Amino acid sequence: MTTTEFDQSQLEILSAPECLRLLGSAPLGRLVYTLGGLPAIRLVNFLLDDDTIVLNTGPGQKLRAAERGDVVAFEADDVDLARQVGWTVTAIGHLSVVPADEAEALRRSLPLHSWLPMDDPQLIRLGIESVHGRRLLPWAQRPHAAGS
Repeated sequence: MTTTEFDQSQLEILSAPECLRLLGSAPLGRLVYTLGGLPAIRLVNFLLDDDTIVLNTGPGQKLRAAERGDVVAFEADDVDLARQVGWTVTAIGHLSVVPADEAEALRRSLPLHSWLPMDDPQLIRLGIESVHGRRLLPWAQRPHAAGS
């Protein structure tokens, strides 16, 4: 039997498999990378391919970060403000460019779309090296409710 773990804020700590499952259910995420020595955050369409996040990008800073193999963060979440429940998952790893032959095969097998028009779309990927997440549970399921 597994026990549910909570952090000091009473958020459920998610296992790596649960984090990956939730990432796979999200239509949008945020890529966090360095631009001119400062953090940059971009909202992106993505797909999860096993333990790799795959993104479409055009020429620009995200592609240059992938060409350099930068360490980046990626975050996705789902929140229901009315019910005050939701989850957030953060993945960290190195960004890389998907080689053209592999990109062609990925495009055939993954329904990856972009909301922006791109003249020369390239596939980049984040190989997940670390993943963690938290879930805000309904009030009655939070640890403090058991003793009330």
